[in-house]
Amino acid sequence: MNFLLPLDNVRIVLSHTSHPGNIGAAARAMKTMGINSLYLVNPKIFPDKEAEARSVGAWDVLNKAKICTNLDEALNKTVLVAAITARRRNLSHDTFDSRQGAQKLLDQAQKGPVALVFGAEASGLTTEEVSKCQIIVHIPTDPNYLSLNLASAVQVMTYELQMALPKTNCLSQESGTLANFNDIELFYCHLEQIMIDTNFLDPREPKRLMQRMRRLFSRARLEKEEINILRGILNSIEKNIKKRIQ
Repeated sequence: MNFLLPLDNVRIVLSHTSHPGNIGAAARAMKTMGINSLYLVNPKIFPDKEAEARSVGAWDVLNKAKICTNLDEALNKTVLVAAITARRRNLSHDTFDSRQGAQKLLDQAQKGPVALVFGAEASGLTTEEVSKCQIIVHIPTDPNYLSLNLASAVQVMTYELQMALPKTNCLSQESGTLANFNDIELFYCHLEQIMIDTNFLDPREPKRLMQRMRRLFSRARLEKEEINILRGILNSIEKNIKKRIQ
């Protein structure tokens, strides 16, 4: 059994990176741990010579980096997404430390692509970006000084992924195929529309209902078949609404 296979399904996603040097240093961190899939969401400056210099030879990672216009594009077809953040979040998803999070990501990487999402250097991940993820992972630090350089955070997480490899189960413990990011986002859009159509959700005052629904379903680790059942229920509700209107 080739234990390195799960790492081929790991994506490192850097969102709105300001400094090209951090992109290069992150690429170096990835390559040292056997991870080569880098996604960049609207980087301020890239490509750039500083990124090349800071990569210290990890040019193949930089050259293959995929530049995306939005986070949805970077998370296309993923089966599990982790937001890497130190900030406390209201209505947060399940939260794990870096070691636990790495294990969970590698367990699912045997089934399909997984992603670790890192935010901009100054501000980190936005609430909207975190809502696109299924779990939150934090790197334990001194509580009096939480600031961690972006490339350093990538190095820690890729190290934990490498260390988790021997512990990864060779065979999945779950029988079903996990729903991917695209399927789940379509479900959320469908659910929101049905809640509006049934007057359960007022789009003028949505408050945090959809954020709560995302948190609820992210804990379930929905399978493809389960998404199909839920979409079927929503379709049935939709048909009955149209019949009543007629």
